[in-house]
Amino acid sequence: MQFSIQREALLKPLQQVIGVVERRQTLPVLANLLVKVGDGKVSLTGTDLEVEMVAATSAEKLADGEITIPARKLFDIVRALPDGAQIDLKLNGDRVALNAGRSRFTLTTLAASEFPTVDEIELVETVSLPEQVLRDLMEHTSFAMANQDVRYYLNGMLLDLQEHTLRCVATDGHRLAMKETQLQSSVTTRRQIIIPRKGVNELVGLLESGDGEVELEFGRNHLRVRRGSVVFTSKLIDGRFPDYEAVIPLGADKTATLDREVLRGALQRAAILSNEKYRGVKLELSPGKLRIVAHNPEQEEAVEEVEADTHVSDLAVGFNVGYLLDALAALDGEKARLSLRDAQSSCLVQEEASEQARHVIMPLRL
Repeated sequence: MQFSIQREALLKPLQQVIGVVERRQTLPVLANLLVKVGDGKVSLTGTDLEVEMVAATSAEKLADGEITIPARKLFDIVRALPDGAQIDLKLNGDRVALNAGRSRFTLTTLAASEFPTVDEIELVETVSLPEQVLRDLMEHTSFAMANQDVRYYLNGMLLDLQEHTLRCVATDGHRLAMKETQLQSSVTTRRQIIIPRKGVNELVGLLESGDGEVELEFGRNHLRVRRGSVVFTSKLIDGRFPDYEAVIPLGADKTATLDREVLRGALQRAAILSNEKYRGVKLELSPGKLRIVAHNPEQEEAVEEVEADTHVSDLAVGFNVGYLLDALAALDGEKARLSLRDAQSSCLVQEEASEQARHVIMPLRL
């Protein structure tokens, strides 16, 4: 096995797959990348048994074959080489020789047969959508995923595919983020899958703000995303996601519309004197304004008043200020709308002129 390639042409696929490789591994081969030369190209595969990333690139002086090479060392060497360097990589016995100009490196290898790869997945549905749209959906909801929750099905993101709509939903039990987009083609059967947290983070890092299309292949136990020369595959969490639609407050007719950036600034300032443990702030609505009040155990107080388009009077509810700020940061419009039902209800945070994104925050008792 051998190939010759320019540094930048090898560095990009390495950057795309290296994040999948964990620094601490249960199996030595999982610290390696599978390097395969065949069909006129070089492909690099990284996996942690949960998520797999395959990136391919063209090269010269090809000799077919496959081997696994220490991932981090290969990446660090290629990254450290000067711009424009020509890299020659060749397998000699159980070692790989990497030459670039006057630089010479010899790396250990493990047999390609030891490397675990995902076989063909059992497809149940395939949809295509713009890469920018998928990235936007995931970026604007992933912050609400749980982290190491005993309710394992919350440690990921729900993809809900129904008719002409794809929704991304995440919740940690205290707040919920949802965003949807319309698909060009329709599906006959509703599909719901849960992607694990690492898979979500790797996929968000892979997607770019381009005009290209990505293809989502829904399998029974896997999700596969094809983006140009890169193929991302993730195992799915086997669990039942909560009925998220039941969490969205119905009849939340007490609304306030505010300038999103003005509200964010007021919340950030009030947060300075909030309780460090609970980070609670009280929202007090009255006609034409929103009052934000924060206290802490040192008896310190912060009060902010913001102009609001509202006719609600004498309604006060407490919320975690961090959750409010996360929700506002995930909106795009200039105006944000807060909707409440009563003093014990959740808060629904949306853009003024769009129903595509919805954020629900559970109340705090202050």
